[in-house]
Amino acid sequence: MMDLETLLLPFRFAFMQNAFLISIMVAVPTALLSCFLVLKGWALMGDAVSHAVLPGIVLAYILGIPLIIGAFAAGMTCAVATGYLASNSRVKQDTVMGVVFSGMFGVGIVLYVSVETNAHLDHILFGNMLGVETHELWTAGLISAGVGALLVLKWKDWLLHSFDPAQAKASGLWVNALHYGMLAALSLTIVATLSAAGLILAIGLLIAPGAIAFLLVRQFSTMLWVSVLINMAAMLAGVYLSFFLDSAPAPTIVLILTAVFIVAFVRRQVLTRRASRLRVGAA
Repeated sequence: MMDLETLLLPFRFAFMQNAFLISIMVAVPTALLSCFLVLKGWALMGDAVSHAVLPGIVLAYILGIPLIIGAFAAGMTCAVATGYLASNSRVKQDTVMGVVFSGMFGVGIVLYVSVETNAHLDHILFGNMLGVETHELWTAGLISAGVGALLVLKWKDWLLHSFDPAQAKASGLWVNALHYGMLAALSLTIVATLSAAGLILAIGLLIAPGAIAFLLVRQFSTMLWVSVLINMAAMLAGVYLSFFLDSAPAPTIVLILTAVFIVAFVRRQVLTRRASRLRVGAA
């Protein structure tokens, strides 16, 4: 049985404090976005953009410009290219996304191994939450605040666009702005999570919270704040447990989210079967 001093030990270290802080920051936009991605069936789009930012990061390093600019440009390029190819070919969108993101990810790997860099590929792919620096906290905080505020203010417009784009257009909404605004928010959020979860594990943060909330509640407005609470709790718990387990925080977080999803899925199945038996009995 651990005493109170041992339980509070993780909060005494500066690197752990930064890890907790960036977890709180990125939990909000990733959770909110996950609700829309799950609702629209855009889970693979989040995966595509998260992988596609790698060549942008490497090119930004080569050109000596901020990595955030390269990552955002690459993410938007992937999203726009996917939309264009899907609209102008017989190939389905999920197939196009698979081709585009794998191609861009391959380009990023080739560029990375062809140049000398001090950046560790493991940190780019899997994150370096315990090595977060002050400027990365500022970047994550500003992006998270901006994206989170935009999603909260315009969630009804994006909800209508997700369910029925034709009705959204008939209602006077600028559907192109909503479409590309969602893609821009997705790209920016992935940039904000680079330090926390890396490119590969960011997809877990962009899908699992919304999927869990979808299984637990029925109203979309409730789904938004439930996903935020679940994501934030999982991220804080993952960082905390990783200290004692001597594991990387990002995979620990994703494992917790996966476990919560399984519990929510089983709960939904039990309730559905119970409701079916009650209807049969009443008949």
